[in-house]
Amino acid sequence: MTDKTSDRVVIFDTTLRDGEQSPGATMTHDEKLEIAGMLDEMGVDIIEAGFPIASEGDFRAVSEIAKNASNSRICGLARANFADIDRCWEAVKHAEQNRIHTFIGTSELHRAIPNLTMDEMADKIHETVTHARNLCENVQWSPMDATRTEWDYLCRVVEIAIKAGATTINIPDTVGYTAPVESADLIRNLIATVPGADDVIFATHCHNDLGMATANSLAAVAGGARQIECTINGLGERAGNTALEEVVMALKTRHDIMPWHTRIDTTKIMAISRRVATVSGFPVQFNKAIVGKNAFAHESGIHQDGMLKNRENFEIMRPEDVGLSGTSLPLGKHSGRAALRDKLENLGFDVGDNQLKDIFVSFKELADRKKEVFDDDIVALVRVGEDAANDALKLVSMKVVCGTGGPAESTVEMEINGKDVSATAQGDGPVDATFKAIRELHPNTARLSLYQVQAVTEGTDAQATVSVRLEEDGNIATGESANTDTVVASAKAYIHALNRLLVRRTKMGEGADAREISYKDMA
Repeated sequence: MTDKTSDRVVIFDTTLRDGEQSPGATMTHDEKLEIAGMLDEMGVDIIEAGFPIASEGDFRAVSEIAKNASNSRICGLARANFADIDRCWEAVKHAEQNRIHTFIGTSELHRAIPNLTMDEMADKIHETVTHARNLCENVQWSPMDATRTEWDYLCRVVEIAIKAGATTINIPDTVGYTAPVESADLIRNLIATVPGADDVIFATHCHNDLGMATANSLAAVAGGARQIECTINGLGERAGNTALEEVVMALKTRHDIMPWHTRIDTTKIMAISRRVATVSGFPVQFNKAIVGKNAFAHESGIHQDGMLKNRENFEIMRPEDVGLSGTSLPLGKHSGRAALRDKLENLGFDVGDNQLKDIFVSFKELADRKKEVFDDDIVALVRVGEDAANDALKLVSMKVVCGTGGPAESTVEMEINGKDVSATAQGDGPVDATFKAIRELHPNTARLSLYQVQAVTEGTDAQATVSVRLEEDGNIATGESANTDTVVASAKAYIHALNRLLVRRTKMGEGADAREISYKDMA
C-alpha cells in the first residue's frame, strides 16, 4: 500500500462502475472486459470493475475481470450489508490483488433513506467494515455525501471505519458541491483530527456538477489524499466525474507546483478515450480537455502562425504525449488500405484485418460522395461499425417518400434475429414515418427522450451524426449513427438504441425495473 506521505498518487478508475451508471451508458460483457484490459495495460492502480450484486451480468463481468487482471488491483462495490459484501468478495477474490469497497450515505439526508439514527448507522458501519476486512485484507470505505455530512459525525464514522479495518478511506463529494479550498481543507483536517488517520490512505471522489471535479481532486491531494477516483472522459452520473486524463496530465504538466506522479502510460489515453466513447454511446465534446477534437486544433490565423514558429506558443503538451500523431495523412477516394490503417492508428484505433476490411468498404463509399474525408468522418465510420455483427436488429434497406403533397411514407426492411421482415408506415415527416415502420417490425413501448442531429464535418455533403435516447421501464439506452443521409442515420441510431435496450433488459432481468436496485437492502 502506498504511504500517504509518498509523492505517488494512486489512480482508482471507476469507469466500469460509476461511469456505467450514466443513463444510457450500459456496456456489454465483452465491452467491459475490453475496457478493463486497456485500463490494466495503461497502468491504472485500481479498477473498480462493477457492482457485483446489482445483476448476474455485473457479477460475471467483475469475476472475469478479476481473473484476467495482470497489473491492476480489482475492486467491487458493496452497500453496507453482509449480502452485498459477500457477493462482492465472491467476484473479486479471483484477482491476485483485490479490494472490497463498501459505502453508506452518512449525511442527514442520506441517513433518512434507510431511516437510521446516528448511533444505528455507526454500529452498521462497524459491523460491515469488520465483515469486509475478515474476508479481504484490502478494504475501502466511503461515507457517501461526505462533504455534506456534519463534521463531528464524519470524524466519528471515519474513526470507526479505520478501527474496523478499512485500509483506504474515500471522501466522496457525491453531489459535486464542493469548491477546491474546501476539498483540501476537509482532507487535511480529517488527517489531523481522526485517530488512526496516519495508518490509512485517504482518497477523493469528486463529481462535476459545478465543473470543479478535477480541481477538487487535485486540491484534495494537496490536502494529503493519495488516491484519486476518476473515470475515462469524466463519464459518470449527471455531469460526470473527475476525468482520468485531466488529473494525470495536470500532474505531468504542472509538476513544478504539484510534485506528485502516477504510473499511468499517458500515450494510451487517446485510444481508451475513443473506445470508451464508442462503447458507452457518449461522444466526447469537441472542446473537452486533453481528448476533445479541438484540444490540439488551431483555427485562428495568429495561433496558426505561432504554431508554425514554435508549437509551444499555444500548446502546453504534445499530442504524442496522449497517443496522437503529430502528422496528418489526408484521405480521399484514391487512398488504399495501408493509408486507412495508418490514419486509424494515428487516431488511436487498433483494428484487426476483418474490421479494417469493413471500415474500408464504408470509407470508399463515403469518399465517393465527399470531396474530402476528415478525421471525424473516420471516427464516425468506426462507431457505426461497432458490434453490428452481434445485433439482434439490423437495417437491411429503406425507402422514403416525402414532400409537400402529403404525409411522408417510409418502407423499412430489417433483419430481426436472422429473419428478413419489412413494413411501410406513414408519419409526420420522413424520420417519424421511419421510426413508426421500425416499431411495427419490432413492437416496443420505449419512449423517445432525445433526438439530436449534428454535422460531423462542414459542407452539404457532411456526414450527419444522429443521437437517439430511449427509455423503457426504467432502462435507458443511447444509440448513435452517422451517414450523409440524415434519415438513414436516424434509422440506424434508433435501431442501435433498441439493440442496447435489449442488452440492458437481459442484464437487468426480464421485467425488472432499473430504478429498484438502489437502497432497498440498505436497512
